[in-house]
Amino acid sequence: MELKTSNPAFGGNTFTVNGVAAGYGPTMTISGTVNKAGILMLCVLATAAWAWNQFFTNGPAAVGGYTMIGAFGGFIVAMVTVFKKEWSPITAPVYALLEGLFLGSLSAMMELRFPGIAIESVALTFGTCFCMLLAYRSGLIRPTQKFAIGIVAATGGIMLVYFASMILGLFHVQVPGIFGSGPIGILFSLAVVIIASLNLILDFGMIEEGADRGAPKYMEWYGAFGLMVTLVWLYLEIVRLLSKLRDRR
Repeated sequence: MELKTSNPAFGGNTFTVNGVAAGYGPTMTISGTVNKAGILMLCVLATAAWAWNQFFTNGPAAVGGYTMIGAFGGFIVAMVTVFKKEWSPITAPVYALLEGLFLGSLSAMMELRFPGIAIESVALTFGTCFCMLLAYRSGLIRPTQKFAIGIVAATGGIMLVYFASMILGLFHVQVPGIFGSGPIGILFSLAVVIIASLNLILDFGMIEEGADRGAPKYMEWYGAFGLMVTLVWLYLEIVRLLSKLRDRR
């Protein structure tokens, strides 16, 4: 069964191009993808720690440029990776390093305002990922076609809300409720965190599908990259939710 997913890294033809199923040469494995994901995580942590140290050593002005480089550079490299999957052994680590700059800078700024929020967000992100992996491996949650369609639709709706709010923000129009720290805003962020978490189930399914189809070895990097995209989104949404909860204290 071919799964649909809302992760842009895992499109419908992710594992059906460039002779993926032909079985020539070394092929993608789940263990290899896990190892590559670990390497990408180390890349994120390395640059995030560096940006964090720069922030608290030299002040917020020292990381302003790194925040922009990480955010926009990461987006550009991610798009290149999506369209040039065979480049992922190089572009995936570059993406992780750039995202680390962005996440480290952002986390430091949030930590200054809400002490302790960074470690809480990291713990919740890894904890959620572990729980979703257990749910997937145990069969408690399976990425069926109906499940995938529901998650893709919900994720698309969230992205439309964010895009609309960004466009309205250019005209100084604020979307009421959902971005505030009131009950509606907290419920919205909680819903987004849940949807982001369930996207991990789709990612696990797509990685397993790639391994079963005998995707080429470089797709391990691509699979790890796709998983990292979801984890970055999940972390950002958890930070947003916790900041709203702190605002209410």
